Amino acid sequence: MNHSTKLITNNLIEEIKENIEQSTSVYVLVSFVMKSGVELLSPHLIRAMQKGTEIKILCGDYLYVTQPEALQVLTNLNHHNLEVRMWQSRGVSFHPKSYIFQRDANNGLLVVGSSNLSHSALKDGHEWNLSVEASTQQQTYEEAIDQFMKLFYHEQTLPLNKETLKQYKQEHALFHQTYRDLAQKWTEQEELSLMLSHNQETEQTIKVREKKVAYGEETQEIKPRPAQKEALEELKNTLEEGYDKALVVMATGLGKTYLVGFFALNYERILFIAHREEILYQAQSSFERIMPRHNFGIYNAKEKNTEANCIFASIFTLANKAHLEKFDPTDFDLIIIDEFHHAAAHTYQKVIDYFDPRFLLGITATPDRMDNKDVYAICDGNVAYRLHFLDAIQNGWLCPFEYHGVYDEIDYSQISWLGKKYDEKELLEAQVQNHVADNIYNAWKKHKQSRTIAFCSSVKQADYLARYFQDQGVHSLALHSKEINISRNKAIQWLETGEIEAIFTVDLFNEGVDIPSVDTLLFVRPTESLTVFTQQIGRGLRLAEDKEYCTVIDLIGNYKNADIKLSVLSTEGMEGTLQRGKANIVPVIPDNCKLNLDTKVINLLEELKKKRQPRKESLREAYFDLKQELGQRPSYLEFHLQASAESHMIRQEFKSYIGFLSWLKDLTVEEEEIYHQHQNWFREVERTSMAKSYKMIVLQYMLNKGVKDWLQPVTPDEVSSFFHQYLTEKEYRKRIDFSDKASRKLWEYNKEKISKLITDMPMTKWSGSSKGLVTFEDGLFKINIDVKYEDLEVVHNWTQQICEYRLHAHFERKGNRS
Repeated sequence: MNHSTKLITNNLIEEIKENIEQSTSVYVLVSFVMKSGVELLSPHLIRAMQKGTEIKILCGDYLYVTQPEALQVLTNLNHHNLEVRMWQSRGVSFHPKSYIFQRDANNGLLVVGSSNLSHSALKDGHEWNLSVEASTQQQTYEEAIDQFMKLFYHEQTLPLNKETLKQYKQEHALFHQTYRDLAQKWTEQEELSLMLSHNQETEQTIKVREKKVAYGEETQEIKPRPAQKEALEELKNTLEEGYDKALVVMATGLGKTYLVGFFALNYERILFIAHREEILYQAQSSFERIMPRHNFGIYNAKEKNTEANCIFASIFTLANKAHLEKFDPTDFDLIIIDEFHHAAAHTYQKVIDYFDPRFLLGITATPDRMDNKDVYAICDGNVAYRLHFLDAIQNGWLCPFEYHGVYDEIDYSQISWLGKKYDEKELLEAQVQNHVADNIYNAWKKHKQSRTIAFCSSVKQADYLARYFQDQGVHSLALHSKEINISRNKAIQWLETGEIEAIFTVDLFNEGVDIPSVDTLLFVRPTESLTVFTQQIGRGLRLAEDKEYCTVIDLIGNYKNADIKLSVLSTEGMEGTLQRGKANIVPVIPDNCKLNLDTKVINLLEELKKKRQPRKESLREAYFDLKQELGQRPSYLEFHLQASAESHMIRQEFKSYIGFLSWLKDLTVEEEEIYHQHQNWFREVERTSMAKSYKMIVLQYMLNKGVKDWLQPVTPDEVSSFFHQYLTEKEYRKRIDFSDKASRKLWEYNKEKISKLITDMPMTKWSGSSKGLVTFEDGLFKINIDVKYEDLEVVHNWTQQICEYRLHAHFERKGNRS
């Protein structure tokens, strides 16, 4: 062998094949055995045994994940050089994975890592295995053989033969019958969602899923739930209206992935793009249950399937030019974009710009547009369906909450704010105080139910509070990335069985974890992101047996966003909450929920509301954040679609987008002079009333004539063809602005009638309201501004930005269904 120690992160089967051929003895120790893995390995085992190689395989029966079919294949090998035994776990976790190859007494190889005996784990799964040559670690190698033999012949093992296989089949069937035959239909593809190699699910995650089945949350026949039916109907309407892009906003726990799977039934070739690997495999598993006749493939760093009907792709792999160009731009009928973070926005846009699908569908669980602008931008702001978790609660699809706002005595004004978050060291010093912990504990003891997840801001805070609660006699633990003694799934198991009452964690349960039985959420950190706050609340809203509501205990202090965080719980949304005035700081919650605020909290929120950051400052921060992200000055439409502030505030505060740029001092000296000379024109384009899009369509026609000619007068006849085409080429435009009784008669182009409409509606009306900036006389429509030749390009560009924004915002506002 040419190596002494080697890390193997994929295709372990090649290492096994090479070493089986050179070995006199092969010892395999794995947690689970799947049919796909045995079939992959069998030909090599047979050749080795025929040459006289000794083969010993030890696997486990924990949670009956090992497939009887896999054991049957091993039994059928029926060779005197093969011995297989099964560890009887008796409910205790059994998770070793190692392969030992002995060439002679002092020469061999030890492989230890994460790969079970399955096709995915041995071929193309996400695995880490370390191979060590005996010559460099002789003592370790010999100890491994010794421990294997002790384990292999332990009294807790049984030999695999016809009788023990028969017994295991009966136990396996009884177990899965108890949980409604959960694994009866596991296929090779479905095993991907079980093995650690793909989505890091362990046996306890499977147990949680089995409990879901027992509660009736999953059945063999998958049909749309009520919320999914509503969304599918709205998507159908969206298609009929001529849209080719749309966004669905649906709260956590309502089945977004199954929804898009049902929608995908109408398409031949589908591309599902996500930013996290585990989402790809979870989505594939969901799609398989809905459309079993399709074939599926993964496209990521490990797998490169380009031929399947449904491809589930990692954005970070697909965005690579070489990978992207393996596909034709028209390869996919439907592209689905899973929610993503700002950091990935550019890569998503690159991919979307490359492909030309029949329909593009974005999905997100985050209802707050201000925190999730990118996904809105991808779909041009067209929200086909929106179901906030509050609506789902009112419909009985998620459980109600009982919110308790508890006063946080920490003075956050004394802690340094570093632009996006508080100084970690200063924050921790304030948090790990006995009086602070006393307050948290007393509030929890007063309001809590039986199973609590507490969200902390740091590992040290989580450890500190876990110890504090333990000192009070509470069975609790801290769970975070630096905790090596307790796995996440073991902690979940203890919480579900009541062995512990509380888990103190740091962002581990923000998304992707389903613990329906959790009935208490404890927030002991300042809320810095409304998106994260929403995700964390979602952790407690799953329906579960004997669970009437979720208790939310929230420490509220004078930290950033404290005065707006309650808008997450408001049926009015953030904008409605803000508009109700300073006195109304209590959100309007669903009728079946409860909200209680300490008197001190109410007083604090009223005070914070008086000192609210001015709108102008929030716009400034959003603008420069986006500019840094884009690497250039954002256009008006880019700001509208991607910035973390609402664009309509610009017109209210600065009269125009260009006026906003001037206030920001983000114009050159020359541009500043141009703005001041023509600011009345920019304000006019920005602020002219628009019940319909007609004014901006006429202006767009003029702008299309180019920098040199756009200010030339135009006639209604001249504009009529463009005007008609613009409103009829997209079904949604026709529906929104061209479908009243008079307009419907003009769907078939009639130059005379269209010209009359343009004369009466945009040209005459705009002329009458523009204070001379626009005139319509003697059949000529004219913009009356005197622009220097050298300034034409800048004025044209800025006018184009405002026109583009106003058209987009108009149809977005009118078209979005609530």
